[in-house]
Amino acid sequence: MKRRTLSPTAARFFAQRSAVVGLVFLVIEIALVLVLPLVLGQDPNAVDRTAGFWAPPGGAHLLGTDDVGRDVLARLLYGGRISLLVGFSSAALSAVIGIPLGLLAGYKGGRWEYWIMRACDTFQSFPSLILVLCLVSLVGPSVWNLILVIGGLGWSSLARLVYGSTLSVKEKEYVEASRALGASDREILRYTVFPNVVAPVWASLPMKVARAILSESSLSFLGVGLRPPQASWGNLMKNAMELATLTGRPWVWVPPGLCIMATVLSLLLVGEGLRKAMNPRTWTKA
Repeated sequence: MKRRTLSPTAARFFAQRSAVVGLVFLVIEIALVLVLPLVLGQDPNAVDRTAGFWAPPGGAHLLGTDDVGRDVLARLLYGGRISLLVGFSSAALSAVIGIPLGLLAGYKGGRWEYWIMRACDTFQSFPSLILVLCLVSLVGPSVWNLILVIGGLGWSSLARLVYGSTLSVKEKEYVEASRALGASDREILRYTVFPNVVAPVWASLPMKVARAILSESSLSFLGVGLRPPQASWGNLMKNAMELATLTGRPWVWVPPGLCIMATVLSLLLVGEGLRKAMNPRTWTKA
């Protein structure tokens, strides 16, 4: 019976301790926000009149209560579901839009290249947070609207990345060989070009997830993103805008702040690990 061995890319990734730590943290975090609410059975919108407002941690409320008597831990877990959903879904939407457009611009050239690249220039010429803020204000602050806006505006950087890689790959001998054997443009793009340009995309996707989480948190903190009673890490942090809460009730805003910081840091470590693992020229063994 043959033993399964890791691919060289996977071996290089798992040889990096910081990347593995980031990946393990993300896996544990996702498992907790999915499973722990089912185990605890707490309603994030339920008001505990017995505990009262701004109850400190302890007893039935491990992280205390907020300004209307809702359990902070329950809202933190449910808010994690929303923030992570927005982050990963927005990055996936950006990839679904940006990768095909980058492939077309790089492989077809001509008008395809001109119009797609001009569209990238247009999207990247606006301050991203301001543009997202304006569009969310227009379409409404629902979860799916946030995903559509953040993901729909984040495709241009991925398209440019794929475009640059496609320009170099399409001149390779194996692409010419596929064309000489009678393969169609669609088959060449799907089976020959795409597998050779997707590695940088995998390395950049964790950064896209991190930026989407930060965008959602920023919008909710400013009051134009998800609004109570719906929980997200961003609108949990909104309580820190009040000086009394910032200085005297750290149990309300410190946990979501730490979750945002730790999640973004873990995503950056995973992204850096993927970048090094998929580019052997920059790989150096410790």
